[in-house]
Amino acid sequence: MEQEINSFIIYLHNEKRTSENTEVSYRRDLLKVQHFMENQGIEDVQKISATNLNSYVLYLEKNHFSAATISRNIASLKAFYHYMFREGMVEEDISERLKAPRIEKKMPEILSMNEVVRLLDQPCGDTPKEIRDKAMLELLYATGIRVTELITLKLDDVNLQLGFIICRDAAKERVIPFGNEARSALVNYLENVRNDMINDSMSEYLFVNCSGLPMSRQGFWKLIKLYAKKAGIDEDITPHTLRHSFAAHLVENGADLRSVQEMLGHSDISTTQIYASMNQNKIREVYTKAHPRH
Repeated sequence: MEQEINSFIIYLHNEKRTSENTEVSYRRDLLKVQHFMENQGIEDVQKISATNLNSYVLYLEKNHFSAATISRNIASLKAFYHYMFREGMVEEDISERLKAPRIEKKMPEILSMNEVVRLLDQPCGDTPKEIRDKAMLELLYATGIRVTELITLKLDDVNLQLGFIICRDAAKERVIPFGNEARSALVNYLENVRNDMINDSMSEYLFVNCSGLPMSRQGFWKLIKLYAKKAGIDEDITPHTLRHSFAAHLVENGADLRSVQEMLGHSDISTTQIYASMNQNKIREVYTKAHPRH
């Protein structure tokens, strides 16, 4: 099965132009299936039956994996089998009958505007690290980009004069504006700090760590945890919390969903609509508390 998995990942990379994170996720899911099948004495992918696949899904359920994790694993299996069937590696796509569990959409955790201000005000010193951190946090909240997009931004992706960044992925690119606070923080970082921080003068990356190398996801995750604690924010926030807060605050202040969808890079507007639902819930809560005849 390992050979077929490798072939599938190469196909994703060369034909589908998928991101490295997507390829790692598919490979991880499918290697778990391979390990499960080998424990059942099955090493040849052609000998795996629909019953075997169902047994794997049951195994995930019995081991209390979340519905989201099980759904992702099923999606990985379906993509894998669809590829193998099309390439003639298997005679039948036995994954077609797999059904993903129903996932209840949770409302994303967001910060209040006051909490966001407190968080962004934490890196207020004049050390290179604090100036860089201030620029990163301001840009993250100003644009709602993903942490991976933030740490892989290149210098050429930033237009300070017109106030926008360009985010690129395998399928498309999107242009996202940012305001004066983020611009001021970026100017301060670029003019006074970055050249002293970088290891390689030819580096294209906008943000670097204290060793002068590109920032890692883990490094930024620790950074935001530190400043949240300093800001007195009790919630267990992640970099994605600022992305959710960016979207929720835009919708709350009257932004249309299509524009928010474009800025977030959502392929389906139904993903963006959850922020509208949050706004409606807030309006209903305000009404219930304030209206004398609710």
